[in-house]
Amino acid sequence: MRLLKILSLATAALCAAVFLFAVATMPPAATRLAAGPGGGSHPVVAGAFHVHTRRSDGTGTVEDVAAAAARAGLAFVVFTDHGDATRPADPPSYHSGVLCIDGVEISTAGGHYAALGLAPSPYPLAGEARDVVEDVARLGGLGVAAHPDSPKQALRWREWTAPFDAIEWLNADSEWRDKAAGRLVHTFLEYLLRAPEALASLFDRPEPTLARFDALTRQRRVVALAGADAHARLGQRGGGDPYRDGAALRIPSYESIFRTFAIRVQLDRPLAGRAGVDALAVRDALAAGHVYTAIDALATPPAFEFAARSGPFAARAGDNLALGGPVDVEVRANAPAATVVLIENGRRVAEGQASVRYRAPERPAVFRVEVVLPDSPGRPPIPWIVSNPIYVGGLLDPRRPIPRLEPAQVVAVAARPGEWSVERENHSRATVSGDGATALDFQYGLAPPPAANQYAALVHAVDHLNAYDRLQFRARADRPMRLSVQFRIPAPQGGQRWQRSVYVDQDLRDISVFLDDIRPIGTTSSWEPDLAKVDSLLFVIDTTNTRPGMSGRVRLEDVRWARGARAVAGERRVKEDKE
Repeated sequence: MRLLKILSLATAALCAAVFLFAVATMPPAATRLAAGPGGGSHPVVAGAFHVHTRRSDGTGTVEDVAAAAARAGLAFVVFTDHGDATRPADPPSYHSGVLCIDGVEISTAGGHYAALGLAPSPYPLAGEARDVVEDVARLGGLGVAAHPDSPKQALRWREWTAPFDAIEWLNADSEWRDKAAGRLVHTFLEYLLRAPEALASLFDRPEPTLARFDALTRQRRVVALAGADAHARLGQRGGGDPYRDGAALRIPSYESIFRTFAIRVQLDRPLAGRAGVDALAVRDALAAGHVYTAIDALATPPAFEFAARSGPFAARAGDNLALGGPVDVEVRANAPAATVVLIENGRRVAEGQASVRYRAPERPAVFRVEVVLPDSPGRPPIPWIVSNPIYVGGLLDPRRPIPRLEPAQVVAVAARPGEWSVERENHSRATVSGDGATALDFQYGLAPPPAANQYAALVHAVDHLNAYDRLQFRARADRPMRLSVQFRIPAPQGGQRWQRSVYVDQDLRDISVFLDDIRPIGTTSSWEPDLAKVDSLLFVIDTTNTRPGMSGRVRLEDVRWARGARAVAGERRVKEDKE
């Protein structure tokens, strides 16, 4: 009994010591700021982007999240539950006075892509990241490359050449993943006492992401957002509701994340209280880059102005500024101790205490701002405010992908209708018939569950593909869909394959697949195939973009191999010279 009493006292003393250590070392409370400059004539509203509910892997309902956002002083929340974009988005609505906008987070082979404002997709969005980016744009959505430098490889964005609309410069779910276990335990204790500040203490300035952002903005417009990536969940999700079933704790809570940081959107008019109209205004402001991020756990409420003039022309963050003379940039923030850093073309060009005025020559440039507070957490320190750019005088680096407009010369017809065959999963259906001299009618039916790995493929034997640089054909389908054009090298277990997915619908359209643009499927021996070893061309429909149980028809016409006309002419000249 005496030993038990000693152990109890020792445990109590240890707990008290740990508690006192957490109190002594916890981060300082957020600095309270006086009201300062705002958006000028543009009203500013605070909100959260990238929030999950129990419809995917979060723990709260829409109403729960909206109530938490209201307590944190937010005006809107953009929900991005995991999905394939086939579910129609909920209409915008107000709950607890908070505007709720429904979006989606789509898993791709190259990372996660969050989107809002898109029409329901007629087929599941998945597969290569570049295809999902293309589909979201076609459906009218605003797409955001999520957690681009997450320590978790499956979450990290990897398709940097795709024309995505925006990028998360900060993602709350990524910031804790590279921290040691001891640090996380310490932060958990701090969270119990001062939640938003404890969460912010895990943040670092994301150097690789901001460097990529600066490089991208020299080529095209890209919007920077901060993603809450809020789940209110600590623990793994199993079947059912993770909170009700005891599989997860609601830590960190939605409210604590919303109090840690928020995006501030500059609107053209105040919110009107009409959900549909207000949601469109918020979406348009996000797409225009009229938004900045502020970390409230460091100092709040933030107020920030960033503008530029060139002769008679003026612009704010997100805008293009025409050149009409020297460029005058002005920045103000309402934290007297803050250092305002003006960044031009990715380089720091001016700093000032709470404000900056800077004159640049009359030339193209991209300006953005970071505002840093003394003793901010992180190595390097996390900025308090990050703006979007002002684009002055056009692109600095016009090395964007150039459409391949070079005319092609047909080298060979791929096959006549009778030379094609079909392959399929055992429970699925596939037939092919000829319609004229060069037209194919491909009918498919993917088996419903419980069948797995369903596919149907139209196949033709090929050789000497290194004589060509593209495959050309015309195609249409009985419904909008994606068709995977695949190239196979024989090997054990079904061979190695590379592919390019193309969009087809009811309109007959000309399609070109360039052989240097195909990507590996699964594990392959190299990023690009040895074209001399490819023995099969396949047109494949599988469950990547088609639901199990679906059936339909695809028409293909004039399938042919080709090369650029200049390359063919050059080869002819070489041959003639040799003769």
